[in-house]
Amino acid sequence: MSVWRYLIGAAGLLVWSLLRSDTRDLMTPLKEDWRMLVPLSLIGISLAYLFFHWSLDFASVIQVATLVTTIPIFVGLLNPAVNRTPVSTVKLITGLLAVAGVAALLTDGYLDVLTAGGASLWGVLMALLCAALVAAYSVIAKPLMVRHGGMRITTIAIAIGAVGLWAGVGAFWGTWVNPVSLAGMQPDAVWPLVVLGLWNTTITQLLWLGGLAAATDMTRASYLFFLKPVIAAGLAIAFLGDSPTWLQFAAIIVVSGSVFFEVFWPQRQPAASPK
Repeated sequence: MSVWRYLIGAAGLLVWSLLRSDTRDLMTPLKEDWRMLVPLSLIGISLAYLFFHWSLDFASVIQVATLVTTIPIFVGLLNPAVNRTPVSTVKLITGLLAVAGVAALLTDGYLDVLTAGGASLWGVLMALLCAALVAAYSVIAKPLMVRHGGMRITTIAIAIGAVGLWAGVGAFWGTWVNPVSLAGMQPDAVWPLVVLGLWNTTITQLLWLGGLAAATDMTRASYLFFLKPVIAAGLAIAFLGDSPTWLQFAAIIVVSGSVFFEVFWPQRQPAASPK
């Protein structure tokens, strides 16, 4: 599934980039920065998302989802060291509150699953490593995106990452995915793969990674990732008829409040008086 997702997602990004004159030149970034782009893509895309999908074989969806939402915390820790961006007290407090709210939202009624031992520990560690690698990629790739454009770097990175996933899964698990076989599959098997590849990879990766690169404050922008489980809970309530518990309702308020307080904090500070 991981290989199919990124092969289709990379194909979508390549088509999108090649159709636009301002992003058609994908060779220049490779020629100038291939020493950074290739290993960064293999580690930040191939390895990170291999760990993400592989972790689901050991840990529960709740465990993986909870740990992946810690990406903004890793961004906040790495960004000052790599891009010399300071972390304010407000960022630290709102980040910790958001993490607590996300954990409460995702674990309400499932503490027995989260505390399960055995093989789930490997899944938890892989999910945590995935979050750290994705955050590291986002921070380190920002200067490349500023130099060459978010669209071009995202396309190149996802394409290299897809090839790395294909080769890694084939070499270590003996499963060589044949992209041509997609044409011979039944429609009920093809459409989920296409939607997962184009919607959940092509579009979302472009918007997320490109948005982080375009943001003046990457740490602040990354805090929007905390809203992922909140939005999922809202969609479940709207379309699936789920009824939130009081703990979930309180967690949604804490997470949303923390994110929006951090995002709009500069507007709350008084303007400096002219000298």
